Amino acid sequence: MTEAIAQSLAGKRIIVSRARSQAGTLSGELRAHGARVLEIPFIQIRKPASYTPLDEALRLHARYDWLILTSVNGVNALCQRLERLRIAVSELAHLRIAAIGPATCRALEDHGLKVEIVPKEYVAESVVARLKSRVRDKRVLLVRAKVARDVIPRELRLLGARVDVREAYETVAPKASREKLLAALKSKTRRPQVITFTSSSTARNFLALIGPKVAYSGVLDDVALASIGPVTTATLRELKLPVAIRAKEYTIPGLVRAILEHFSPRRTPRTQRKTEAGTEPLSRR
Repeated sequence: MTEAIAQSLAGKRIIVSRARSQAGTLSGELRAHGARVLEIPFIQIRKPASYTPLDEALRLHARYDWLILTSVNGVNALCQRLERLRIAVSELAHLRIAAIGPATCRALEDHGLKVEIVPKEYVAESVVARLKSRVRDKRVLLVRAKVARDVIPRELRLLGARVDVREAYETVAPKASREKLLAALKSKTRRPQVITFTSSSTARNFLALIGPKVAYSGVLDDVALASIGPVTTATLRELKLPVAIRAKEYTIPGLVRAILEHFSPRRTPRTQRKTEAGTEPLSRR
């Protein structure tokens, strides 16, 4: 990495909003490019109210044909429960496994599980498309967060699959982040130029933390909101929060590349005008 590339985000203040346990990769990549990173988690990963439904499904794993995981958090919770129940990972070898993206796939493989399907686009609709001709009359176990889009279970059931959805964890807004976030947005020296959003939960929790009155007051007019993918982008827009940066590849490296492109001096005036037109200040709406 040349010094010019390494310092392409020099001096840029960027808020990383991932859960504290998962912020390291994104923060590290941004710092490698010279960014000044402020980690303020918009989500906190918490155990579900009860593991009983998931544990019961895992004890009956032999009756399932497919296992679907939609996040690294789900993989971690699944493997922790297997260990707690003294079920060897090898006992799941009969299952065909689908992972929503490469990070989830790697987490599964790190635990010794073979992944059969990873869609080209890392969204629920693409998982359904890849499974379309494979799930009729099959039993499917979907392990996910407490609150999640119902695209996968709804669409797979329409295709004739018998789907059991089991909660492995839940995400909540960390109350301690509110004061830090408001202080950063109001600061003259620590005010961010970019805020990253890596899921719909980070978008919704961001608005919950600062409140609509503050969010729509103009405090974000010169802050670029960066989205990891189309679902997160759609959520931000639904919340009337403008998206200035959109990752073309729905991964952490893809998000970093999009931020680099946003600040690239090689962007044409036409590209600059298009970006500005798509991020009209909230205070003017």
